[in-house]
Amino acid sequence: MPTFPLITHPHADSVIAWRDGQSITSARFLSDVAHLRTRLPQGRHMLNACADRYRFMVGLAAALSSNKVSLLPSTQTPEMIRQMVRFAPDVFCLTDARDCEIDLPQIGFPDSDAAGRACSDGLPYVVPQIDAAQLVAYVFTSGSTGTPVPHAKTWGALVRNVQAEARLWDMNDERSHAVIGTVPSQHMYGFESTVLIVMQSANAMVAGNSFYPADICNAVAQAPRPRTLVSTPVHLRSVLGAALDIPSVDLVVSATAPLSIALAEDVEAAFGAPLLEIYGSTETGQIAVRRSTRTDQWSLFPDVRFHQEGGVTWASGGHVEKAMPMNDVIEMVSDDRFRLHGRTADLVNIAGKRNSLAYLNLQLTAIPGVADGAFFMPDETEADGVTRLTAFVVSPGVEPASIIRALRERIDPVFLPRPLHFVDALPRNATGKLPREALKALLQERAKQDTESAA
Repeated sequence: MPTFPLITHPHADSVIAWRDGQSITSARFLSDVAHLRTRLPQGRHMLNACADRYRFMVGLAAALSSNKVSLLPSTQTPEMIRQMVRFAPDVFCLTDARDCEIDLPQIGFPDSDAAGRACSDGLPYVVPQIDAAQLVAYVFTSGSTGTPVPHAKTWGALVRNVQAEARLWDMNDERSHAVIGTVPSQHMYGFESTVLIVMQSANAMVAGNSFYPADICNAVAQAPRPRTLVSTPVHLRSVLGAALDIPSVDLVVSATAPLSIALAEDVEAAFGAPLLEIYGSTETGQIAVRRSTRTDQWSLFPDVRFHQEGGVTWASGGHVEKAMPMNDVIEMVSDDRFRLHGRTADLVNIAGKRNSLAYLNLQLTAIPGVADGAFFMPDETEADGVTRLTAFVVSPGVEPASIIRALRERIDPVFLPRPLHFVDALPRNATGKLPREALKALLQERAKQDTESAA
């Protein structure tokens, strides 16, 4: 049975992480893993809730080398935790928070500074080998009923995935690349592109978790070159709009939503580096990449292929261990290249004309003065039997009429929002996504406010 090493860092003094400008070696990492492993309880399933990226990686490795399975839900709401308990009654929580409110048996991440240093001194450098078929994690998506749907991830599939990613990023040049992330490690994109890629390409992560523009810029500035920023359109837009001195990087990677060409060009200019977009899903992991400023076509990862049947596109091959349906409208250009036309669930049909919410959102956020925005298709229809789109926009100081005029130049009039709601912020989650239920609740709140004002 084939095996893959836990990490690929060749020497005990290879750097695997940076914290506040200080390096953490691979020997120190393995000592921290060994120290935590002795403290883990008997349960086989672990919810890794560590916010700090390095501590998450230590927790993942301690579970993996103990044959425990990490649970990575999309959120950590009380209802989601109850669902986790129903899925795995023996689940416990690893946390680095002082006051963790997750209702599970908890183990606090140990203060292993002294222990790690002591354990790493004088010991031989031995990297554990992990069976390729070993179950590493369950990642969860929420189905149409709201019940979490588990997707099993094996070590071999994850390793093949991120090793292919590292080659596409040109990270195997024997330099120590620093990876700075703005997305949580628990999210599939953050899991692959800020944690596993570091473990399997002999590079280094930046510990901590940057979210706000100033924190992101500070984390980048403290990291040595070459450095890669792994982020999202929402975070990148916020950095560009914050009027900060933006430090240069060597590569920017974005995922979770398509970028407009204008935003991609602005990002490349501001960071002084090429930008790559990653396409994938929780079910498949990352499977395609594109240079957004040069092409609208995506290139599939090596050995991954699509086939289309009955209006559905299926991904298989490479690290995708069984054929998985994609919930997107995909136009094949060749065997390994395609165009993306939005989520299947995002397609709207009004007066016989079709469009996607993703495309409409791109047009809205491309308007000068619009900091953020999103279209929403309500469940209810108007009295004339037609469903009207609404939209939320964060645009201080801009008149509604000017936004509507700009939209008229960009989209068909049938898709103009009726009404257009101005808000202080959109209810985005940690990865910058907008759950439909959050937008629906925001619409209901605005309708209630309008009713109260009219009374």
